[in-house]
Amino acid sequence: MADIDYFFATLSPYAYLAGDRLERIAAKHGATIAYKPLDLLALFSRTGGIALPDRHPSRLEYRAIELKRQAKKLNMPFNLKPAHWPTNMAPSAYAVIAAQSAGGGDLGGLVQSFLRGCWAEEKDIADDAVIRDCLQAAGFDPALADSGLLQGAETYARNLDEAVERGVFGVPFYLTSDGHRFWGQDRLADLDLHLSEAGA
Repeated sequence: MADIDYFFATLSPYAYLAGDRLERIAAKHGATIAYKPLDLLALFSRTGGIALPDRHPSRLEYRAIELKRQAKKLNMPFNLKPAHWPTNMAPSAYAVIAAQSAGGGDLGGLVQSFLRGCWAEEKDIADDAVIRDCLQAAGFDPALADSGLLQGAETYARNLDEAVERGVFGVPFYLTSDGHRFWGQDRLADLDLHLSEAGA
């Protein structure tokens, strides 16, 4: 079992804003990460969340303010209305699943490249060429984009079921092996503190 189970969606702006902080925290504590991409819209429907188009205007307005505020605070480029959003999350999620199974590359870097591609680089992360480029840049075989599609689909669905069973209701969501839960990129410092205390 991994020290940190990381539930995320490859289109989540909040997962994008996490940058590489999870990976740096894990390295600091010698912790392992299991990457678990899932279908965020399906997660919302199963846990009482509200899809973006159905939210009250005041919530949408605050979301826009907060995303821009957090991006500025973190000094990260950010486009509130990217050219290719929303798009199909499944192909990039399948690529992450295949890469995790294959090993040998920078999995955190792959996840971040998909998120950055959407929210900062105006790329369509459902496009096969984009997926292949991201795989190659992270040190994986680009052919992983074509292999393991059945396994990817099965794991993607299983990740959603597991998330619901374990109390996940949004992304990014971090669960530690001792049962502690942290929701949101703005809780990474709390995750870091917990790992420090657990290892003391």
